[in-house]
Amino acid sequence: MKPLVIHRVTELDLQVAPRRWPFAEARRAEISAHFAAQQREHSHLWNGRVLIGTTPVVAGERLSASYFEVDFASFLAWRDWGFPDKDVVNGFGMGALRASDGAFVLGEMGSHTANGGRIYFPSGTPDLEDVRDGRLDIPASVAREVEEETGLAPHEYRAASYWDCISTGTALAMIRALDVDMPGEALREKIEANLAQQSHPELSAIHLVRKRSDLTGAMPRFVTAYLEAQLPT
Repeated sequence: MKPLVIHRVTELDLQVAPRRWPFAEARRAEISAHFAAQQREHSHLWNGRVLIGTTPVVAGERLSASYFEVDFASFLAWRDWGFPDKDVVNGFGMGALRASDGAFVLGEMGSHTANGGRIYFPSGTPDLEDVRDGRLDIPASVAREVEEETGLAPHEYRAASYWDCISTGTALAMIRALDVDMPGEALREKIEANLAQQSHPELSAIHLVRKRSDLTGAMPRFVTAYLEAQLPT
């Protein structure tokens, strides 16, 4: 398997503009049927509006891309059917929580979610709440997802000034290190206590990763690529 390339950038230029999606228009009936089937398995799913990207380009320390609005049912079908439209990309931000002892903290998605069993950093598909003056605000998206999933507010960590961007072709992860002044075990306990207070937590477990042997097949390729670059063997 070809190694993934990590591009470190300091600027994200992500414009949002209306655009038609021929894939969603041509396969509307199939998409609706697929989403109805998914809702029968995951009753909490709702067909909100999300943002997907096109034409990502890294030039120097700047990542640029264009985004447009789609319904979640179309996004889910595109993902579940093996990404039939190769001209679009799922571009999202992730907060790489790192404890004071060097441990990275990842969450395991609950079985009731669309990504049940997968293990990764706090993240989410960008939506309309993340748009500011016609641009996608990935830092705000990451801060929101971190707080929703773990309970950690922005004042409880230090965000890096750069982003490590990793593309698999269909996914574009913009990963920002978030350093927390707390050892790994204590941070895990803090997050678990927060999850216990949530009526419908997205996460079912919290995992600490200290070395490469802690990586598992439940982690997406872009997550393991990022961690391999950060961790000792």
